[in-house]
Amino acid sequence: MVTAKNSVLTTEQWKAIRENDENFDDQFFYAVRTTKIFCRPSCKSRVPNFDNVTIFYNADEALAAGFRPCKRCESAGYRLPDEEWVLQAEAFIREHFIEHLTLNSIAEGCHGSPYHLHRVFKRINGITPIEFMQTIRMEKAISYLRKTDKPIHEICTLIGVPNAAHFATLFKKRTGQTPREFRKSDENEVLRHEI
Repeated sequence: MVTAKNSVLTTEQWKAIRENDENFDDQFFYAVRTTKIFCRPSCKSRVPNFDNVTIFYNADEALAAGFRPCKRCESAGYRLPDEEWVLQAEAFIREHFIEHLTLNSIAEGCHGSPYHLHRVFKRINGITPIEFMQTIRMEKAISYLRKTDKPIHEICTLIGVPNAAHFATLFKKRTGQTPREFRKSDENEVLRHEI
């Protein structure tokens, strides 16, 4: 059993979550620590890992604990505004960018449909969720190239792009230089400023 805020995830509650039992909707909410989202028991999102579930007896408790309402089941009692959902997606991408992410996995992590997430994210940010993820990855790569002497193949893994050739292509598209060229030109720039 999982203890959370003086509550225990009972076998009956776990069964309600697994079976999306709407009869329990007014009795408790469950939050998932890995996604930071809370849902109603009837939510049709993927069943979470038992060890990641926290139980709350009202939406305000979950909100106060830092969890965000689910867009799919409207766990806060209202439809989550698109702007908040996009912020939720951005936070999810920032937390998971080193993993193999697809539009489907991002949408699943944010409890929405891939098509709707893509459309709303692009309307609000001007770029797609995948383009946003690539921006985060390239910013991290630039930071590693500037601040460390890690080999480029290791940087690839650290930013979630395990294929070095693909990484070099993405990096050159973003910066106009290969990672090696960037590192060398950045080192030369530092030397010029020191002289």
